[in-house]
Amino acid sequence: MKKENVMKIHDLKRRLQKDRPTTAVTLTLPIDVMEDAQRIAPHRGFTTPEALLRAYIGQGLRADLERLEVMPNITELIENLKRRGIAEEIITSALAETQSSREAA
Repeated sequence: MKKENVMKIHDLKRRLQKDRPTTAVTLTLPIDVMEDAQRIAPHRGFTTPEALLRAYIGQGLRADLERLEVMPNITELIENLKRRGIAEEIITSALAETQSSREAA
């Protein structure tokens, strides 16, 4: 089994543990967002809007982490391109084009 698959399984097992340490976070959200979360929560199987929001945050983080794992280190790549004489405007334009094509997909 590949090392990265072993790491993913280890991370998944760790995330499924119920006794993980937690921290309190205070968010200020518009009232209508909380009302919508309260309305949607039972339909998604959650007893509270806070639980629904935790699930949304977790899903978003996992998706971003997955994208991060398959992408090269962008900061390192940008610095490498600059050292090779690629103009910052070209790099910025290429990044913007890449981002817009990902959002369209």
